[in-house]
Amino acid sequence: MQPGRRGVSWLRLGLGWFLLNFALTIQNIWPTPWITTHNKFSFEIALLLLVLAVYAELKGVPPRRLIGWLAVGLTLLTIGRYAQVTAPALYGRPINLYWDAQHLPRVAAMLAQVSPTWLVALAALGTMVLVGGLFLALRWALGSVWAGLSQAGPRRGMAVLAAGVAAIYLAAPGLQLHTGRWFSNPVMPVYARQAEFLWEALIGDAQGDTPRCKTLPASDLARLAGADVLLIFLESYGAVAYDRPAFNAALAASRERLADAARRTQRGAVSAYLESPTFGGSSWLAHSSLLTGVEVREPQSYHRLLTRECDTLPDRFARQGYRTLGLMPGLRYAWPEGDFYGFQHILGESILDYRGPEFGWWRIPDQYAIARLDQLEISVAQRPPLFVFYPTISSHTPFRPTPPYQADWDRMLTQQPFEAGTLEVSLTRPPDWTDLGPAYTDALNYAFTWLAGYLEKHADSDLVIIVLGDHQPPASVSGASAPWEVPVHVITQRTDILESLQSAGLQPGLEPGRPTLGPMHELSAALLTVFDSGETSPRSASNRSVPVSHQSGVDIP
Repeated sequence: MQPGRRGVSWLRLGLGWFLLNFALTIQNIWPTPWITTHNKFSFEIALLLLVLAVYAELKGVPPRRLIGWLAVGLTLLTIGRYAQVTAPALYGRPINLYWDAQHLPRVAAMLAQVSPTWLVALAALGTMVLVGGLFLALRWALGSVWAGLSQAGPRRGMAVLAAGVAAIYLAAPGLQLHTGRWFSNPVMPVYARQAEFLWEALIGDAQGDTPRCKTLPASDLARLAGADVLLIFLESYGAVAYDRPAFNAALAASRERLADAARRTQRGAVSAYLESPTFGGSSWLAHSSLLTGVEVREPQSYHRLLTRECDTLPDRFARQGYRTLGLMPGLRYAWPEGDFYGFQHILGESILDYRGPEFGWWRIPDQYAIARLDQLEISVAQRPPLFVFYPTISSHTPFRPTPPYQADWDRMLTQQPFEAGTLEVSLTRPPDWTDLGPAYTDALNYAFTWLAGYLEKHADSDLVIIVLGDHQPPASVSGASAPWEVPVHVITQRTDILESLQSAGLQPGLEPGRPTLGPMHELSAALLTVFDSGETSPRSASNRSVPVSHQSGVDIP
């Protein structure tokens, strides 16, 4: 072979190896969906090239039809690598393909509703072009490798280099070398873990790792003396709202308004941090942990827990004569879990009957939902005390459009709840996916504002309001390696309850402090203990006193 052609062969082989290696060593530009490289080796590519070179040396060049199949496999590995490095940056946790894929249709529908149609179409087209371009680039790179395999010099050189790279990777642990400095994490274990998740979910022992129900402490709830209890989960309300100086400053005014509303209505507040069982999403894991007193960190555990008959927080309140309600403006479908938790009535989207302007996928404003609760349940004469579980939705990712606050609460229940000017400003502010921080603080400012307005509207009402976050916002907002901590506040006029909560570790005021109070699932038992008179027998009943509904907005007498 002429020297010039030999040089071209070596060049093509080197470029092919570079492209293949690049595909499996991409790195995330935190906290965006974009990628870069960090100039490391892929053990998997080195091993593949070594196998091809050895095979070609012993038996001849493999058939070229293998190139297409390998390109398909490497395309899948590259997608896996992208998910491996990008999901933690955007979402705050590794992806679980089996469980997360079930939510993809709804996530896609949400993105389609909060983003312009042209942008959604462009994103879909761009994704198809990128995947197709990736396949063609990998196929070209493999073709360059095949060209090198047909020549002794490049083939043997590739074998020696690939063997050296693979040997260093394999020997590094025994030599106490830090492989992370030179090598990217392999991608195949990502798919192996997904296969393991699938096996456990579909074929594995469904009861083997099922969380065991705990018996919540018996409580006569005497210290509540019939006060209504509102358990409000503020979506995405995490410790970052205090820990990040820019967020803390942006939220200072609305938090002070909430504190002032509590003072002017003769209420006190205590606060702390809890450790959430989830991060960036999967709110139901936090809800389940608190309502059952069982730590639920994985979707598998959640679904298995639903097969048990557990004692729950709504059960405890129902036994003492409370009407237990689920106020769930984000609920669009039947919710069998309501039976498991023991709610006597569920106010989902249909019964809330919101007819005002829609705010993205999470179309019902939080203020409307609680105003509708007032109309349907709280204003009813001669009613029992209420226990209300309320997971809010207006501070859900992507946080915009954020509803405006309406000081006239009665107007919230009309078909035109907002002034045209403020409504237009709200609806024309799309989320900035590259910088969700301002949208996040806007959403929390809205939450603090309507909470303050609600306290003022119910200045004379006997309320115990428990406000807590379900999880931190996604890592693109909360930052790298953010703690899994969320604030909890208890606001009430009952000083004895506030004093007992302080004795349990909460701090006076609306500013939570560290160390954390503990994991979220332990709060349910702590609350029941604080609400008890101290004279309750430790024996707890095992049967529910009231049957419940499987359907949103339906009572079963």
